[in-house]
Amino acid sequence: MEELNIMQRLAVWALPVLFAITVHEVAHGWVAQRFGDPTARMLGRLTLNPIKHIDPVGTLLVPALLLYFGGFLFGWAKPVPVTWENLKNPKRDMALVALAGPTANLLMAIFWAVVMKLGLVLGGQLDWLARPLVYMGSAGISINVMLMVLNLLPLPPLDGGRVMSGLLPDRAAYTFNRIEPYGFFILLGLLATGVLGSIMLPVVNMVQGALFFIMGL
Repeated sequence: MEELNIMQRLAVWALPVLFAITVHEVAHGWVAQRFGDPTARMLGRLTLNPIKHIDPVGTLLVPALLLYFGGFLFGWAKPVPVTWENLKNPKRDMALVALAGPTANLLMAIFWAVVMKLGLVLGGQLDWLARPLVYMGSAGISINVMLMVLNLLPLPPLDGGRVMSGLLPDRAAYTFNRIEPYGFFILLGLLATGVLGSIMLPVVNMVQGALFFIMGL
């Protein structure tokens, strides 16, 4: 999107980022409710209204700064609360609740690929509509694939860490979960040193390439 100025880029990315983060969190709450925990519903978090999920730093400031200064884009929303004691099978169900977020991002990436394809089909006929669809579709694919891959990293408190905890034997899971208070700082360290990018970008490029190939983009 080099030909777009910063305001145009913010306009293009705003909707995909908001929905990527919002639907990710709603998916956690929806699956938790299916397994017996109504906490998210009781707190009004099973809604696609982004205002209910926005974290001023993670949803607005961080993505805007990353978009302005370059680098790969990510962010976060207010986590949907899950009361694990309400779950029918807490260890297994927490892993499935965690997996719901990245799964939602994959489905949204597919949706935005369809949007981008539609924009390309309309190109030359309805350019006023086609161009925004192509740009927003591309942005939607990128942010959702990025969030999916990031959240699948096996590091507490990321979703992948919770999935890993659900797969480990109880004693090993207990030891593994003790990393959680330091997980965010470990993530920042990996980001600052470039290790995070070297881990994620090959996977991100592979998933995006597969979507482009399947959709003929």
